Amino acid sequence: MATPDRLIFVYNADGGLVQAFLDSVHKTLSPATYPCSLCAITYGSLRMHPQWRKWLKALAIPVVFYHKDDTPYKDVTLPAVLCERGGQIETLLDAATLDRLGTLDALIAAMEARLG
Repeated sequence: MATPDRLIFVYNADGGLVQAFLDSVHKTLSPATYPCSLCAITYGSLRMHPQWRKWLKALAIPVVFYHKDDTPYKDVTLPAVLCERGGQIETLLDAATLDRLGTLDALIAAMEARLG
């Protein structure tokens, strides 16, 4: 599998400071009902997990992040990890897969397996 031109992470949460605060409260008080497994895995209560930030920075692939209210990928079930290769968008990890992962280590392992 060829290296992607870029990775695209799309959260199943709206963007913005107020929404980030509300999401943080939701994840803390009722994690089982929080709708974005990607956010739950990669973010703590206030910021991105340092291990995830470090892993992303070590990639030789550009990374972009979207929220459900600003994504151009409206036909994708969220959350999702997409990749772009030669102008084509493909799903790297779908919502069902992300929902099953549960931990940051599992997400990183899945990403590494998919990226080769």
